[in-house]
Amino acid sequence: MNLTEILEYSLFDVGSYTLTIGNLLFALIILLGSRMLLGFIYRTFLNRFFTRRNIDGGRQFAIKAFIKYIIYTIALLWAMQTVGIQLSVLWGGAAALLVGIGLGLQQTFNDLISGIILLTEATVAVGDVVSVGGIIGTVTNIGIRTSKVETRDAISIIIPNSKLVVDNVINWSHNRTPTRFQVAVGVAYSSDIKLVSSLLLEAVEDHVEVLKVPAPRVQFKDFGNSSLDFEINFFTVEYLGVEQVKSNIRFRIMELFREHNIEIPFPQRDLWLKNAPFLTQQGHDQHAEAE
Repeated sequence: MNLTEILEYSLFDVGSYTLTIGNLLFALIILLGSRMLLGFIYRTFLNRFFTRRNIDGGRQFAIKAFIKYIIYTIALLWAMQTVGIQLSVLWGGAAALLVGIGLGLQQTFNDLISGIILLTEATVAVGDVVSVGGIIGTVTNIGIRTSKVETRDAISIIIPNSKLVVDNVINWSHNRTPTRFQVAVGVAYSSDIKLVSSLLLEAVEDHVEVLKVPAPRVQFKDFGNSSLDFEINFFTVEYLGVEQVKSNIRFRIMELFREHNIEIPFPQRDLWLKNAPFLTQQGHDQHAEAE
């Protein structure tokens, strides 16, 4: 048996469809060649382009992923055509299938389109610190349907791409300027408010992550039910670890307040009893009867 006969040997024959060794081998070559082509494009063109344009890592990932999906999709369709699968029949069947289960796949297609938007617009990129749905973390992967966000607790959360496109998302990494944060505290009404203000400023100015410019500022927020409410505002670029920064500032505030006898009150309630003398006398009478 010569090479031509081997390549034309039928592996699968049903009706008018025939799968030969040659067709299968050619399809495998197409898929393998697409992978080699992708690596060649990365090494020869993209890496030089990224270096010349000084493109950040997150945008590099988005561009590479978009090119990868295009090349793999074309290669897969070409390979299917090579093994004898008629794409026109496939599209017709797919259209009929989508009509039948369109409602069930609506969210999936929404996520797929959102993934393409993310990869092309790069509004959210790998390495960005984002806040979505009350979750704050670092984007570690952007797929065609879902993305992965790693929280401060090193927990990977899989988020549908539509959440990153449709919902309100805070991308801290897009903000190249320092961001303002706050720490609130209440003090007793008898406190020296000027001393409280100076101690709050001292507490934040001692922290290495707090910027000197813009300078921290103290706000007298309100007359609370049981305390005078203050808020210290400070600027930092430590977006992901800002909760630890706030915790350290609170520790320092407690130390300074205790050193200067500044009281942080807890809520108190006064209970007023109607007809208190009558209730007191009634209690005495019951006690006397019991004796």
